[in-house]
Amino acid sequence: MNGTTESVSQENEKHHHEVTDVVKSSIGTLGKWHIWTCLAIFLVKFPVAWHQLSIVFVAAPVNFSCAESGEQRCSANCSSHLFDRSLFTETIASEWDLVCEKHYLLDLAQTVTMLGILFGNMVFGYLSDKYGRKNPLLWAVVLQVTSGTIAAFSPWFLLFLLMRFLAALATGGTMVTSFVLTMELVGTKWRTILCILYQIPFNLGHLLLPVISYFLRDWRYFQAAISLPSLIFISYYWILPESPRWLLAAGKKDSAIKVLKKAAAYNNLATGSIENDVSKYLEKRSLNGGTEVSKGNILDLVRTPIMRMYTVAICFNWIVCGLCFFGVSQFVGQLGGNIFLNVALSAIIQLPSTFFACWSTKVWGRKKTLIFANVLSGTAIILIGLVPSDPTWIKSVLSTVGMFGLALAFPTVYIYSGELFPTMVRNVGVGTSSMCARLGSMVAPFVASLVTVKLWIPPVIFGVTPIIGALLCYKLPETVDCKLPDTVEEAEMFEKRSRHPTEVGNGENGVEMT
Repeated sequence: MNGTTESVSQENEKHHHEVTDVVKSSIGTLGKWHIWTCLAIFLVKFPVAWHQLSIVFVAAPVNFSCAESGEQRCSANCSSHLFDRSLFTETIASEWDLVCEKHYLLDLAQTVTMLGILFGNMVFGYLSDKYGRKNPLLWAVVLQVTSGTIAAFSPWFLLFLLMRFLAALATGGTMVTSFVLTMELVGTKWRTILCILYQIPFNLGHLLLPVISYFLRDWRYFQAAISLPSLIFISYYWILPESPRWLLAAGKKDSAIKVLKKAAAYNNLATGSIENDVSKYLEKRSLNGGTEVSKGNILDLVRTPIMRMYTVAICFNWIVCGLCFFGVSQFVGQLGGNIFLNVALSAIIQLPSTFFACWSTKVWGRKKTLIFANVLSGTAIILIGLVPSDPTWIKSVLSTVGMFGLALAFPTVYIYSGELFPTMVRNVGVGTSSMCARLGSMVAPFVASLVTVKLWIPPVIFGVTPIIGALLCYKLPETVDCKLPDTVEEAEMFEKRSRHPTEVGNGENGVEMT
C-alpha cells in the first residue's frame, strides 16, 4: 500500500513539474546545450566592460604647458597648449584641447556614457519584453559596433559624444538582455552559479582594458580595438535561441516547442512528450488566468503593494552599487603610480568577490549575502573617514575590503532582482533597477568632491548608504532555488507563501518552492 502511494505521489510530482516548469522537464537543468549557449552569451560582457570603463584611458590625464609662455598652468593669455605625449601619444584631451576652462567636457564624456547605459537599460528592457530576448540583443550588438567604431574616427568632439552615447545605449541593452536570457535558459539548480559566473567576463574585460591601452597609446586605435570585436556577436543570429520561457509566456506555442525540441535533442533527452507537455502547460496557464508576457509594462512594477516593495528595495540596492562602487573606486585610484597597474589591481580585487558570491548566494542565499555585502562594505567605508591618515596602509586595506563587499553586492543584486520580478516584466524590472545604478554612478563624482568641504563626508555617505540597503533587504523574500515566477500573480503568491507558508498551499498558480 505504501509503495503504491509513494509511486502515485512521485507520478503526481512529476506531472506537477511538467506543468509548472515545462522548460526544466523538457531540456533539463544543465546540459551541453545550456553550457555552449551560456558561454556564447557570456562573451558579450567583454565589450560591456570595455565601453563602460574606457574613459579611464580615452580621457587619461596628461601634463600640458602653455605654447606661448611654457607655463604649466592655465592662463587667460594662453591660446594653445603643448601636451606631454611620453605616456599617451593622443587622448581626447590632447586631440581637442580639453583642458583648463574646457576640462568639464572630459567629465561630460563620462556622464554621457552613464546616461547612455541608463537609457539602454530602459529602452532595451522594454523591447526585449515585447519582442523577445534574442532580436533586441542583436540590435544592441549592431548598434554597439557601429557607433563605437564611428566614435574612433570622429573628427569632431560633438560627434564623438553622440557616438559614445549610442555605444553606451547599446551596451546597456546588451547588459540587461543577455543576463535575463541566461537566467531564463538555466534550470534552478545551476542558475545561481552560472548567473554569477556571468560576471567573470566583465572582470576579465576590465583586466584586459589596461593591457589593450598599454599597447595602443593613441585613443583612436584604442577605441577601435574595443569596438570592432563586437562584429563577432552578429553570429548570435544563427547561434542563440529565443528564450523558451518568453515564448511560452507570450503564447508562441510552436516556436517554444521548436526551441525545446532542439535543446533536448542536443542534451540527448527524449523529445516525444514535449509537444503534449507544452499544450498541458498552456492550458493550465489559461485556466489560471495567465497573461501574455508582452502585456507587461513598467506600471506593473508598482501596481500592487508587494511589487512596490520589491521595486523600492531592489532599486535602492542598485543605487548603492552604482553610487558606492564608483565612488570608492576613486579611493582605490588614489594609490598613485602606474595607471595601467592601478586599473588592473582594481579589476583583480573583483575576481575573488565574484567567486565568493558563487558560494555564498547558494549556501547563505541571496538575501543574507546581500545583507552581508552591504554591512561589510558600509562598515569598512565609514571607517575610512574615521581612521587617521597615517599610516596610509590602513585606508588602503579598508578601501580594499569595501571594494570586496561592493563587488560581492553587484552580482548578488543582479540575480536577486531577476528572480524577484516575473517573466512578464523581468526585463523591464531588471532594466529599471539597473538604471538606478547608473543614477548612482552619475552622482558619485559629486559626492566624492565633497572631500574639499570635510574629509569625512564622502566616506560617511558612501558607508551609510549600503547600511540602509541592508535594512531594506529584510523586506524581501529569499529566492534561492525557486522557480521563476511568470506573472505578477505568481510573484504575489510567492511572497505570501514565504511570509505565511502554512496558509498558502504549494503549487498554487504554478509557483514552485524547493
